[in-house]
Order: sequence, then structure tokens, then C-alpha cells
Amino acid sequence: MRALEKADRFEAGTALDVWLFTIARRIWLNERRAERIRSAGGLVSVDEFDLPAPGPDAETNIFARQVFDQVMALPEAQRSTVLLVYVEGYAYREAAEILGIPIGTVMSRLAAARAKIQKAPDMRKAGSR
Repeated sequence: MRALEKADRFEAGTALDVWLFTIARRIWLNERRAERIRSAGGLVSVDEFDLPAPGPDAETNIFARQVFDQVMALPEAQRSTVLLVYVEGYAYREAAEILGIPIGTVMSRLAAARAKIQKAPDMRKAGSR
């Protein structure tokens, strides 16, 4: 609905998916901020997200859960950059457009996020296996 209301602001020749994702992201962030203010709480607990059930690949699932926990613990700016690039698969330039920041800032946030995740106690134990 918001995209239709703001259709006059779309620039022909630019990436429609980036423009739509930017709108969706801003709506989502506004809703999360409003929820946080109303409930005086933080983000949804990571425990509420279901990862694949442990099976023959249980160690992989455990490691994935640890990585997910570390990503969700990152500051919002780093977390959103990591999710856009590594989860959604956007190129650095596209992520920069969506976030409205320079591409160098995207690279800096990703490097800082990787460093934090690598230094996390859970990740050091997993890396030594």
C-alpha cells in the first residue's frame, strides 16, 4: 500500500526491488520501535525462532544457532547490514542504497560484525573443533 501511495517518488531505471525493500524495512523498523516503546522491552527473544530440528546434522544446527544468536546480538546497524548482505544476498552497493549509507560504511559494518562474531566465546569454541 505504501509503495502505491509513494509511486510518484520511484525513479524509473532504478532497481524496483531495492526501492520496495527500503520501504518495507522502514515500515518494519518503525513498527519495532513502536512496539519497544509500548512494551518497554527489547527485540524478540532468539529462543522464539525455530531453527531446523536436530537430526543427522545436529552439530551444524548447533553452530547455526550460535551464529544466529551472535548476529542478533549485534548493534542494529551492523545486524541489518549483515542480514541484507549475507542473508538476503544483496550486493554491497545495493545494501548501501537500501540503508542510505556509503558503500564504505557497509564494508566497515560487515568487518566489525565479523570481528565481533569471531571474538565471541561460542565462536572460538566452535572454531577449535
